[in-house]
Amino acid sequence: MEIIWTGLCSLLNGNISLEAGTYIWMFPIYGLAVFLEPIHDKIRSWPVIIRGGVYIFLIFLIEYITGWTLQKLIGFCPWDYTGNGLSVNGFIRLDYAPVWFIAGLIFEKIHDSLINIKIFS
Repeated sequence: MEIIWTGLCSLLNGNISLEAGTYIWMFPIYGLAVFLEPIHDKIRSWPVIIRGGVYIFLIFLIEYITGWTLQKLIGFCPWDYTGNGLSVNGFIRLDYAPVWFIAGLIFEKIHDSLINIKIFS
């Protein structure tokens, strides 16, 4: 997902090679999404606007805490948003809220689809 996102952003910035990137640190960080699964189960009956807001909050929280932790451990946060006017301490970008809202709802659909796959009958 991040590779597609950064590649499309490079295209919007005029780089037709679609240059994209990520960090090895992101693998365990994205793995933390597994903790959203039980939350999804608890809030599935809530209105979509509330569920999306919960996902925004949780993703921002995870992004902030992991960014802060990496800065303390290795001396910097690989995704430094400091130059953005809507960043919070360089760790999160508030203008990404709509992206996280939509991503959370997409993850719900993926989760539900995976639950319904019957490997063994």
